[in-house]
Amino acid sequence: MNPVAIKGIVHRREFVRRLIAACPDVLIVSGLGSSTYDVFSAGDRPENFYLWGAMGGAAAVGLGLAIAQPNRSVLVITGDGEQLMGLGSLCTIGAQKPKNLNLVVIDNGHYGETGMQLSHTSLGTDLAAVARACSITRVEEITDIAQVSNLANKINTRETTLFAQVFVGTDELSRTLPSRDGVHIKNRFRGVFGLQPI
Repeated sequence: MNPVAIKGIVHRREFVRRLIAACPDVLIVSGLGSSTYDVFSAGDRPENFYLWGAMGGAAAVGLGLAIAQPNRSVLVITGDGEQLMGLGSLCTIGAQKPKNLNLVVIDNGHYGETGMQLSHTSLGTDLAAVARACSITRVEEITDIAQVSNLANKINTRETTLFAQVFVGTDELSRTLPSRDGVHIKNRFRGVFGLQPI
């Protein structure tokens, strides 16, 4: 599938809102920038762990969380630019194969946080093919918002690691910003598991 040819089909904010609403019990890790704005815009909750830095680290954080919490579905929502900086994590995820880990890459083909330069997904890199090459067997390419229900069902059943590439447009949406207090975000998230603040 040619990413350049199908961009702009799914509205990112509405897709994320519907996905989270259909997966109310998931633990969410959101990547740097627009994906965090999308997740926060869908509704702030203690189960959201917003990454304000560590670009390229969302999938790896999600992997660690999935291993530590095997009875909870973990949903990583990140962008193409952030995932491209953490491609190595897909290899480790493919080797570990946690059944409860779900990676959703919101792909607009651009580096939205640094000036909208073309990302490699606009220049020929096929992230879905990369995920398959890393032994992730359940790979979805989302080109229609109607696919959100089926995707949510797969996330909620926790049968195998899932990777979904969601093709969206380049519309500039308002920045809805969660707290930038990393200690607060960490301690609130720890509280979901009954852990004390540190």
